[in-house]
Amino acid sequence: MSATVIDGAEIAQQVRAEVARDVEVLQRDRGVVPGLAVVLVGDDPASVSYVRSKERACQEAGIFTETIQLSLDSSQAKVLELVQRLNADARFHGILTQLPFPAQIDEATVIRSLDPAKDVDGLHPFNIGLLAMGQPRFVPATPLGVQQLLLRTGHDPAGSHVVVCGRSNLVGRPLSILLSQKLEGANATVTLCHTGTRDMAGLTRQADILVAAIGRPGVIKADMVKKGAVVIDVGINRIEDAGRRRGYRLVGDVEYEAVSGVAGAITPVPGGVGPMTVAMLLVNTVKAAQLATER
Repeated sequence: MSATVIDGAEIAQQVRAEVARDVEVLQRDRGVVPGLAVVLVGDDPASVSYVRSKERACQEAGIFTETIQLSLDSSQAKVLELVQRLNADARFHGILTQLPFPAQIDEATVIRSLDPAKDVDGLHPFNIGLLAMGQPRFVPATPLGVQQLLLRTGHDPAGSHVVVCGRSNLVGRPLSILLSQKLEGANATVTLCHTGTRDMAGLTRQADILVAAIGRPGVIKADMVKKGAVVIDVGINRIEDAGRRRGYRLVGDVEYEAVSGVAGAITPVPGGVGPMTVAMLLVNTVKAAQLATER
């Protein structure tokens, strides 16, 4: 039996409609238009495309957004100066620094320079600390999107064994913290695997919910998945494909066709986690605006 496909694009559209209603309420009741500033350094095609998708999503939801694009050779001091200006700009309730930065800019330093109350990507140490304490304010968008995919498709992680493959600060680590919380929509037993894990396949085969966030195409094979497991593929990898107009295609970290024959449910790539990441950024931006009106 083939796995049920979890349609992230459809679920993301539901979330975006909910965000639009929240924006209307903020405008009507408090006279506030949520604002998001995006800092883009350079013109990397993938980053530019991603930023444009965020801009479109904001505009559809009624969120004011502005992208400030700096040249590829911009200094760290220039980026920090821009962030400080945005921290003080009341039009913006959220600030997103599009990663990765060029080599001359230290990502951690820039992230620490953000006003934590405007850190809608949830990467500032203060917000990560709140998450670790079980008092989340802004959860990083991709982990939050994964959680919502599970909940909105009837796969509540409570009581399940979740195996997360990948320990990045963007996805794997915060997701493992989020799902292990004693909170609604979490309360799972979480195992975090990484490049130093011995016998990763032995662990992934125990997973009721398996999350692949490694960043390598097709690393999760069918024999690594327990029958009936829910498989969430966070990976987005380009592989060469001479049959495509652009010369490449996008694939995940999971061997989709083979694993679909074993899993109970699975996210596709593209069209799975990606749209949810954008949707949850909007959720965090509206939340930042709501909190700002309460201060």
